[in-house]
Amino acid sequence: MELSVLNINGQETGKKVVLNDAIYGIEPNDHVIYLDVKQYMANQRQGTAKAKERSEHAGSTRKLGRQKGGGGARHGDINSPLLRGGGRVFGPKPRDYGFKLNKKVKVLARKSALAYKAQEDAIVVVEDFTMEAPKTKEFISIAKNLKVDGKKILLVVSENNKNIYLSARNLQGAEVIVASDVNTYKVLNADVLVVTEKSLDIIDSILNK
Repeated sequence: MELSVLNINGQETGKKVVLNDAIYGIEPNDHVIYLDVKQYMANQRQGTAKAKERSEHAGSTRKLGRQKGGGGARHGDINSPLLRGGGRVFGPKPRDYGFKLNKKVKVLARKSALAYKAQEDAIVVVEDFTMEAPKTKEFISIAKNLKVDGKKILLVVSENNKNIYLSARNLQGAEVIVASDVNTYKVLNADVLVVTEKSLDIIDSILNK
């Protein structure tokens, strides 16, 4: 698949790039995409929910009533789960929701996500650029020039650029990510990928090891 390289004014530079068929031309695998997105979402969970069990509550351990003959359920101290204010049975405890996923599965998932974007013609290649200062208006202008304004944009740059990041940070539906950090969830969550030339080379080198 061949794409024209645009500048930040939306004009063709005369250069062409050929997308790697080993990444962008494969048959997407929906199941590995599901697994990779599931792992990503699980890793975002804090896992800090906590409820006190009966042994963790402050309260007297005195037995409240006789064992038999009371006409109701037997319970010991005031921290019993049967009573209001007592401990909780099998309550949540702090835990890690993450799980292991093989590297080959994660690589195939990212390839599949990029292949979907290629099939949808949702990839725009732009020549490498920088911003001298953080300016949101300038970022909006670039999006309009590339005809991607009004869409959820994922701008993939080759290296960290603080000014570009700060220019897009306050815009809803716009996100900047470094090529080495591209993941399945971010790619699928965007309507269109705006990728710089050097970023394509970095993605190729990572996914074709």
